[in-house]
Amino acid sequence: MGLDDLTPRQYAVLLTVSQNEGLSQTQLVERTGIDRSTLADIVRRMLKKGLLSRRRTREDARAYAVRLTDDGWKSLRTADPVARRVDERMLSALPAAQRERFLSDLGTIVTALGKIRDNPPAG
Repeated sequence: MGLDDLTPRQYAVLLTVSQNEGLSQTQLVERTGIDRSTLADIVRRMLKKGLLSRRRTREDARAYAVRLTDDGWKSLRTADPVARRVDERMLSALPAAQRERFLSDLGTIVTALGKIRDNPPAG
């Protein structure tokens, strides 16, 4: 299974779980920015494909800890170089001097969106 077999959100979930083994689905929502119901559907599909496994957490019997399976690690290793090439190709549209600024600004936007999600405006 390569990048062609993964959606961008599935790749994001694999990458996030690989960097944070044992995250709960709630923590995955927080780290990826994918809404709860969509993430639950993605995780369910990835469980069926054998890319993820999950088990109840010790801290909260209602929550699941999510981990990559061997097939999940293989898919990530296969997809990662392709995703990096896509990133590099997109960034190559910018002059080298602007790339770092763009990535910094993008990080600022992501952080701001996370704060809005965590503290929605009243109304």
